[in-house]
Amino acid sequence: MAQFVDWDLAAATAGALSKSGPAVSYDDAMAVVSELRALTDEAAGHVAAYTGLTSQVEVPPVRVVDRKDWAATNIEGLKQVIIPLVTRLSGDKQPGGLADAIGSRVTGVQAGTILAYLSGRVLGQYEVFSGNPGQLLLNAPNIVDVERKLGADPRDFRLWVCLHEVTHRTQFTAVPWMRSYFLGEVQAFVDASQSTEHILERMRRGVATLSDALRDPESRSSVLDIVQTPGQKAVLDRLTALMTLLEGHAEFVMDGVGPDVIPSVESIRAKFNRRRESGNPLEKAIRRLLGIEVKMRQYAEGRKFVHGVVERVGMEGFNKIFDSPLTLPRLDELGDPDAWVTRVHGSQPAIGG
Repeated sequence: MAQFVDWDLAAATAGALSKSGPAVSYDDAMAVVSELRALTDEAAGHVAAYTGLTSQVEVPPVRVVDRKDWAATNIEGLKQVIIPLVTRLSGDKQPGGLADAIGSRVTGVQAGTILAYLSGRVLGQYEVFSGNPGQLLLNAPNIVDVERKLGADPRDFRLWVCLHEVTHRTQFTAVPWMRSYFLGEVQAFVDASQSTEHILERMRRGVATLSDALRDPESRSSVLDIVQTPGQKAVLDRLTALMTLLEGHAEFVMDGVGPDVIPSVESIRAKFNRRRESGNPLEKAIRRLLGIEVKMRQYAEGRKFVHGVVERVGMEGFNKIFDSPLTLPRLDELGDPDAWVTRVHGSQPAIGG
């Protein structure tokens, strides 16, 4: 099989290009790590009480990482996705030695560069590819960096971040089928790839995607569109609906729990939203190309959907969304909570918040 990416070079590039993070003493760094672990445990109690969801499997302890560790962990996860895709596209054919040596190294540098950029932005993540049931990561340098830039109370901000990320962990550990469903959809995306597609046509679509994202600030195009074939669109629609739900649910929970346990939550949310919306034109272009702008819109759209459903049928009624893949919202239902409620619950009067 062709080695599409030199993974060792990708890791080395990400490590070399990742910034070291804010200046903290060793003792302060250890204190941050200790507090993030404790706040993760505290957040787990708050999330369970607010959502009514509890983990059905043994949950691994949180990993508090730096930027290089975050990139390395995600490289391991990416390998689980990209290697099968390359196998399918290449038909398991081995290219010439020179093509493999040059091409995989170029791609390795590119992948490492992208991960280095992301490693300086991501606050936390529930990583599901590398193992079962997944692993909660908190990126300590970024959390400290953002809380300082926002002028936020450190403990309040850290707990606020933990509430969001623990909600993601709960989504995958309290819903027994969630991880296998998600991985199955990723595999379906891979299986729908077309190995016969001409490389020039792929390049044309790639150039068009980049141009579209640069010209249109409201474009939903991302780097995924470069590799998307017509057969993959339906799968990607399902994945988009799922990720919008999960992100919106986490936003809803962190803001729902926040006022009771985080005194400065309103100030944090306002400052954080302004930060999300800021950025120079180049920064915004990069975020669009990497799909980050789409993810940011998913936060707002998903939260609005979750709020609409909970307002109509309560939290217990909302949790029917996790009964099976069939009760997940469809892409067109995300903008119409009534449509989901009618499909899953039938017609019934709203019960209030």
